[in-house]
Amino acid sequence: MSLIWWGMGFTGWSRLLGRNRFQVAPRHWAALPFITLSTLRNSSLGLLQTALLGRHIRQTKLVAPPLFIIGHWRTGTTLLHELMSLDDRYTSPTTYDCIFPQHFLLTRGYATRLYAWAAPKQRPMDNMRLGWDTPQEDEFALCNLGLPSPYLTIAFPNRAPQFSEYLDLQGLAPAKLNVWREVFLTFLRGISYRTGKRIVLKSPTHSYRIKALLEIFPEARFIHIVRNPYQVIPSTLHLWHTLYSSYGLQDPDFRGLEDQVFANFERLYQAIEDARPGMRPEQFQEVRYEDLLRDPAGEMKRIYDRLGLGDFAPVRPHVEAYFAQNAGYKRNEYRRNPEIETEINSRFDRLLHRFGYEAPQAGEERPASPGQAN
Repeated sequence: MSLIWWGMGFTGWSRLLGRNRFQVAPRHWAALPFITLSTLRNSSLGLLQTALLGRHIRQTKLVAPPLFIIGHWRTGTTLLHELMSLDDRYTSPTTYDCIFPQHFLLTRGYATRLYAWAAPKQRPMDNMRLGWDTPQEDEFALCNLGLPSPYLTIAFPNRAPQFSEYLDLQGLAPAKLNVWREVFLTFLRGISYRTGKRIVLKSPTHSYRIKALLEIFPEARFIHIVRNPYQVIPSTLHLWHTLYSSYGLQDPDFRGLEDQVFANFERLYQAIEDARPGMRPEQFQEVRYEDLLRDPAGEMKRIYDRLGLGDFAPVRPHVEAYFAQNAGYKRNEYRRNPEIETEINSRFDRLLHRFGYEAPQAGEERPASPGQAN
């Protein structure tokens, strides 16, 4: 049973179950009362945090516009997030912040120690290091704060994909968009109140939202990381298989998953291309995952220089040490699927050409590199 849903508020949890007609697999029934009690606790602590700190949070201003790490799932966004976290001039939401966003300011000091045993040690899809204090996707915080999110599909994977309109936010009614914006900003103010540093955010979902994010933060910066689609697509399929199996409240049948992955892949890159003309050169930088592995310090310096992120020299030793410590990480491997490769070649020829990627050669295995992938 996923720790994710234990961090929801009671209202969001109730809506999630009701919207999906309580179609929970029998093997999860025993956990439902305990999750419900946890959500009641979260809501109560959230009210207490608002009473004690709400005024301070509302008055907190972000020290600078956020830096967004964008890119498709399994392209290296987590690797880049961890590398940015090596710079103590920046901060990011942690796993605890994102799982328990309603009351993290009030409880993280003692809860991360008291419940250290409960912290996940590795990500289920790739065994990357995980803990209460590791950088985390803020989309999980938005889920647990009660906002509609495509990630709610993880809970009920056999139902239709949920809230796909919340990927790019473009079709939302003004009232719904304002709610999303205020919840998002309140969470970021809480992070800023805790740290007083510029925030680095990473979530593939933000890749679709660049236009909406620029309306909130006109001076925001974006780092877009890309990776060979012949690796990304199979790795993404493995990701959703793992998340649905590990964190779903149903026994997933995975019907239509491959079509969804291809459609979302295409939609993501189109959204990025549509948004690029609205940014100045110093607001947007692309990096290839393969180049980042080949020359991590050089590529990171290029990002810092382009986006005006400050002197990279103090960070260079930390980046080099990070790669030295993880040099022995074992990569996942997958069997090649000729049908998927043919689909990639036919649908994404322009993208492959633009970034210089080629189809794998006959007899060549393409390892998915989870330790340094998403």
